[in-house]
Amino acid sequence: MDAARIDKTQPNVIVPGLYLVATPIGNLRDITLRALDILAGVDLVLCEDTRIGGKLLAAHGLKNRLERYDEHAAERVRPKALAALAAGGKLALISDAGTPLVSDPGWRLVREALDLGLAVFPAPGPSAALAALTVAGLPTDRFLFAGFPPSKSAGRRALFEELAPVRATLIFYEGGPRLRASLEDMAAVFGDRQGAVARELTKLHETVVRGSLADLAVDPRLDAPRGEIVVLVGPGNDEAASAEDADRALMEAVARVGPARAASEVAKALGLSRRDLYARALALREADS
Repeated sequence: MDAARIDKTQPNVIVPGLYLVATPIGNLRDITLRALDILAGVDLVLCEDTRIGGKLLAAHGLKNRLERYDEHAAERVRPKALAALAAGGKLALISDAGTPLVSDPGWRLVREALDLGLAVFPAPGPSAALAALTVAGLPTDRFLFAGFPPSKSAGRRALFEELAPVRATLIFYEGGPRLRASLEDMAAVFGDRQGAVARELTKLHETVVRGSLADLAVDPRLDAPRGEIVVLVGPGNDEAASAEDADRALMEAVARVGPARAASEVAKALGLSRRDLYARALALREADS
């Protein structure tokens, strides 16, 4: 059913379809009235963890049938969920916290439901990425959500180098045990950009630490954090470097340290691709020989 066909004069009527319901990221009162209506009115709530989903429902006086839908159960549960939707069922999908599908399972369920012509409705609400962006003190006119970086340093640095030319505030999720190493790799690749680390958002011990990436990497306030954390990296130079700027910087750096290190230095300074700069450095050196 097209969302436009829902009768807005009867907001509590839940029509058949799949509802993607955003849930609180910390404070349980950060839930919309519509989300409560949906969770009370659907036939089944799919959730990452039935214990966490059950606590949310109980906190708001709701009872409903829950079924686990995480990366391990998705392949088994998805056909049953699609069959229920095809039969006119009403299902909700929630994550443990925040907006479903944002670094959480569910996109294949949505895609297959849409392929079958089934109704899918968003029920917007909390998002850790957007909440952190609003309080980071970094530019918000353009941003890129990059999810969780790889667990190993080499993979992280490769991802960060790929994202270095992007003229936008970058948003990452990271786990507490890897936070320090991730910040060190960010400082090494992105250079002296401004950043922010947000944790425990909307909870009693909400903390947002702001500063340069190098300072954040050694900040004692970020020692041994727990849970999932949002890390934001500000954009590089406001003005995009011209090809002439890059060539001048490369020629000066190549004369000192050689093409590979020169490419890394200029990539950090100008926010350009290290791979492209390395190829350009080799071409410049060959042309000068």
